Amino acid sequence: MNARDLMVEDVKTVSPDADVSDVFHKFARNPFSGFPVVDEDGRVVGVVTESDLVDLFEPEEETLWIPIGLPPFVDTLTYQVKPPWGDLDLGIDLVRNADRPISEVMTADPATITPQTDVEEVLDLLSGDDPDINRLPVVDDDGVLVGLVARQDVIRAFRDERL
Repeated sequence: MNARDLMVEDVKTVSPDADVSDVFHKFARNPFSGFPVVDEDGRVVGVVTESDLVDLFEPEEETLWIPIGLPPFVDTLTYQVKPPWGDLDLGIDLVRNADRPISEVMTADPATITPQTDVEEVLDLLSGDDPDINRLPVVDDDGVLVGLVARQDVIRAFRDERL
């Protein structure tokens, strides 16, 4: 079994020039948690996921430095403060990020495979140390997207083989 046996050929994609609001709408209209990002020639240049967009609204680490002790023995403790979702102004964040090109948000140079990639390598990539790999764009020798293998495609194939 290889990637050609597992892949879906009708793949929804986004352009690197698409803005964040367009991609939000695409997520709302499709049951996918990620899309390959392809250039005008169909070459894969990235992957954008729902979590990439969520990261726009979750602030970077906010650290509060609290000095304790009396001089000359002053130590500093670090506390990470993360405000709850309810305290974030999502409307302002959405307006501020709506026109950003998805190329600024996507994961560039994602892991890709070819149609001939063996299922063992596919499994290694999907179950490896990088927990963010949930889908693998399948590309030809020129890097042009020809399909996609998601974790559920592999699970479905193994289930079907057992029946």
